[in-house]
Amino acid sequence: MAGIAREVERAAQNPPARGAARTKFQVVALLVREERARVKADESLTTAKRDEELKRLDGLATVLAKTAARDTSLLALLAEDARVSASALDYKHTVLKAAGREVADTPELPAPSAPTPAAANANAVVPQSAVSYQMANPFLAPDFSAVRNKAVRPGRLSSWELLDPLFRSFERDAPGAQACMTLPDAAAAMTSAPGLQGRTLMPHQAQLVASVERGHRTFLLADEPGLGKTAQALLAAQAADAYPLLVIAPNVVKMNWAKEVELWTPHRRVSVVHGDGDDVDAFADVVVVNYAILDRHVGWFGGMGFRGMVVDEAHLIKNKSSQRSQHVLALADRIRERTPRPLMMALTGTPLINDIEDFRAIWQFLGWIDDERPLGGLMDALEETRLIPTDRGFYSAARTAVVEQGIVRRRKAEVAADIPARRIADLPVELSGAVGRSIRASEAALSARMVEQYRHAIAQRPTDPGDGIDLDLVRRIAAAELKDSASKKTGDNVFSMVRRIGQAKAALAADYAAQLARNVGKVVFFAKHIDVMDEAEQIFADRGLRAVSLRGDQTVRSREESIRAFTEDPDVSIIVCSLSAAGVGVNLQVASNLVLAELSWTDAEQTQAIDRIHRIGQSEPVTAWRIIAAQTIDSTIAALIDSKSGLAARALDGVAVDDADGVSDVRLDALVSLVVAALEEADATLDQGSPSPFV
Repeated sequence: MAGIAREVERAAQNPPARGAARTKFQVVALLVREERARVKADESLTTAKRDEELKRLDGLATVLAKTAARDTSLLALLAEDARVSASALDYKHTVLKAAGREVADTPELPAPSAPTPAAANANAVVPQSAVSYQMANPFLAPDFSAVRNKAVRPGRLSSWELLDPLFRSFERDAPGAQACMTLPDAAAAMTSAPGLQGRTLMPHQAQLVASVERGHRTFLLADEPGLGKTAQALLAAQAADAYPLLVIAPNVVKMNWAKEVELWTPHRRVSVVHGDGDDVDAFADVVVVNYAILDRHVGWFGGMGFRGMVVDEAHLIKNKSSQRSQHVLALADRIRERTPRPLMMALTGTPLINDIEDFRAIWQFLGWIDDERPLGGLMDALEETRLIPTDRGFYSAARTAVVEQGIVRRRKAEVAADIPARRIADLPVELSGAVGRSIRASEAALSARMVEQYRHAIAQRPTDPGDGIDLDLVRRIAAAELKDSASKKTGDNVFSMVRRIGQAKAALAADYAAQLARNVGKVVFFAKHIDVMDEAEQIFADRGLRAVSLRGDQTVRSREESIRAFTEDPDVSIIVCSLSAAGVGVNLQVASNLVLAELSWTDAEQTQAIDRIHRIGQSEPVTAWRIIAAQTIDSTIAALIDSKSGLAARALDGVAVDDADGVSDVRLDALVSLVVAALEEADATLDQGSPSPFV
């Protein structure tokens, strides 16, 4: 085992470890656990011999711990519920035999949950929910009526090579050329927009939805960030009745898709796929998965009968030779084979990154082309021009034909009247893996400690406290906890938790800021802690994005140079700012997008940060993207900050407010919310006949 552990340690020098190294790491970890249990239970060993064996095993565990610290992706293999593959069991069997242990000739392999359609994919899984879905629909035959006839129909262009001229038509200088397909009139579109549970569509959003209602089914939606592409896609699916709907998105926005489904189409069920999909609801109307785990699920996705597919940040599939692109294109073809006129949408603010060829994979996903030529409606539109590639007007006509297939591109400046001059957009993200579990465990421990204090105080009262929660007592307990946390600043307290959440969000926030920079240009990135700023700057550098920073320890000259570089140098995409050092006295209105990687404790500090770009001289609507860690105290803090914002606005408008509410501290209220939520959950559990977890 020691030799294998050293092999894995060497492999982890260049993380992430892959393939055989990951298998070896998991097998050694399992064997160390089992061997420790065996040694402790072996009564034939003397105390000295047992201590010697345990010391050797502790040495191996130390090697594994150092390896996992270098490559944190290995931590997932140590979880109690971690999946042990057949190859890992086989390797474990081999190691035990080599060590002289008596083992069965054939290792006990896990029973397959269901045959996997993607047998060639070693990572493929089939969640139990998907098996249940297939069993519930055993006679659901695919509808092949929509299969396109890809045979070349006789025509003027049947013998021409057309893909290259189509791509070149977007490279040629064409002042005033059409950049967006013809959409319904805004006023007419607004009158036909579906009911939105009290929410209002902006005119440019209603235009796309109206186009779907009129029968259009393929879109390259290339609106700038902040114009509501997610809402448009979900309402388009509703208008087309494109359910079940598959959404493929980057991990950083996966949870936001679930939030938007609940916001815009609350009558539709959404399920987000995590890991191997153990918790996925295959019967949901909308299934959301991220690119990184798509390879595990592409097999069973193909048999789900999706009637619509949305690919978010579609420029990520531009490399057709990548596994990611091949999976997306294969799924798209499968959906078109089974579904008459499915809704297919590619969402990206940057359809082109390096070369016009970046269009190829997106157009193929949408069904406009295949590897060799235009298909269906696009080919018909080209034939209708009555032109061939050598004709003078072909390139202009070809470009228009492609655009009318469904390219929709609007910029903030063009629809400024539709959108607020300043808005905060929350982006919930999932803290997964060991770090996420640790943070949620710390939060649970903190709330359990305060609930125990509350229960103890109630039990000491001489009279029956009656039903309901004593909020005054809860606030006093929370205040005491806050005071204790401020003095100790160690252990599971609100300060350390928020700090850890900020650190855990750093990479996700930086990833989203990098996407924004690719899409719209300059971005302002705000954080509270130096380590979060450092990690973000490293990620930007790794992505080839030039960034500068504003920090508290800078000289005046260095500070001015950073501001000048960001505002004047077109190659500087991002400025990384400290909330405390750059929240006031800085003009950064050259950008209209801002990322708040960590939450402030006050609305005033948040507003000051946003006002670095929302100020005189700003010509575009401003969007502040607030990164929120879902299912943690982060969400509670965000809601409290927003409530204080409304309170401040009412006070400034001269409306009387309750002083007790007006002076409330966000940190105190966050702790109160934790305790109240835990007490309500415990009471609900008792009502259902189960013992309280706090008794």
